Amino acid sequence: MSQVEGARLFREAWVAGVRRHFPGEPKAGYVTPWDDTPQWEREAAGAVYEQVRQFVAVSGGRTARLSHEQRGRFVAICWTAQMFKHFDDPKPGYVADWADLPVWQQETDADIFDAIEKATS
Repeated sequence: MSQVEGARLFREAWVAGVRRHFPGEPKAGYVTPWDDTPQWEREAAGAVYEQVRQFVAVSGGRTARLSHEQRGRFVAICWTAQMFKHFDDPKPGYVADWADLPVWQQETDADIFDAIEKATS
């Protein structure tokens, strides 16, 4: 899978997770279709996809033994690094620590890991 395809997979998993876990109606930006997603966000999604893909590969498939929380934390920390890459002064919510993320976002991040792992197995 190319990095662009991986980025799309990431975005689709994000949107599906938001729709599944967000309480109430999510903000429009949370569920923006791929074609309307800003370039920086596409690049960040592709980078995180690649980080998860490589992590699964170098772990010899043993990432299946990670807890749900560990999976989500990995995605969250990779995303945070991308926010620092793309923004000089990112919004606090973009770089919040795991414990400070809302539950819906933690669940969505874990879902993203699962989707990438499944696609690369």
